[in-house]
Amino acid sequence: MPLYRDDAIVLRTQKLGEADRIVTLLTREHGKVRAVGKGVRRTSSRFGARLEPFMVVDAQLHQGRSLDTVTQVETVGPYARAICEDYALYTAGAPMLEAADRLVEAEHEPAVQQYWLLAGALRALAQRDHAPSLVLDSYLLRAFSVAGWAPSFTDCARCGEPGPHHSFSVATGGAVCPRCRPPGSTAPAPETFALLAALLTGDWDVADASGERHRKEASGLVAAYTQYYLERTLRSLRHVDRSTPTLEEA
Repeated sequence: MPLYRDDAIVLRTQKLGEADRIVTLLTREHGKVRAVGKGVRRTSSRFGARLEPFMVVDAQLHQGRSLDTVTQVETVGPYARAICEDYALYTAGAPMLEAADRLVEAEHEPAVQQYWLLAGALRALAQRDHAPSLVLDSYLLRAFSVAGWAPSFTDCARCGEPGPHHSFSVATGGAVCPRCRPPGSTAPAPETFALLAALLTGDWDVADASGERHRKEASGLVAAYTQYYLERTLRSLRHVDRSTPTLEEA
């Protein structure tokens, strides 16, 4: 089919020539797509602003041999401005886009769950539903679960012995019992385990009520888990704003 239409999230862009851009999209039905947006860098472009990272759009594309071409774009979720204007939101959102780009490797292969997961996370981020770092960590845990690397925060990740347990091993896949505990395992606080489990299942009452110390400990474990299973570091993850707002800022 030379022409097709799909909902899409803009993951990243790069310059092409004097006025064009190559846009990497995560689409609902066609997976990851790389397409050319012709003339979108010109001020007179009809849809240049809609093809920016963090935007959720309804796009019409023309299928090409190596790169598709964007022919029409309508805004679905205008999240770019809200996210890019706030440092904490931007630094939390950038690793989401980078992780989605890494986790969905093959182009034009459906990744429906990853699409809806990222769309929901960006919406929650832009609407400030929860602390940005919590939204990021929740997204990463769920995205890795969808990709086949679901962590366990209650039962032992190796033998399945019911928890709670007191040790955590990234390489083993989460909580480990005393018998399965490998050298180098960490011992997070029980509250950190509870927070991680809440972020994975979407229990926001527990997550929102968590303390700063446990949030930072959980974020460190999520970052280590991400690096281990991606076999590389998310470059944007080091810039995440982990500061806690004061009552006046919240």
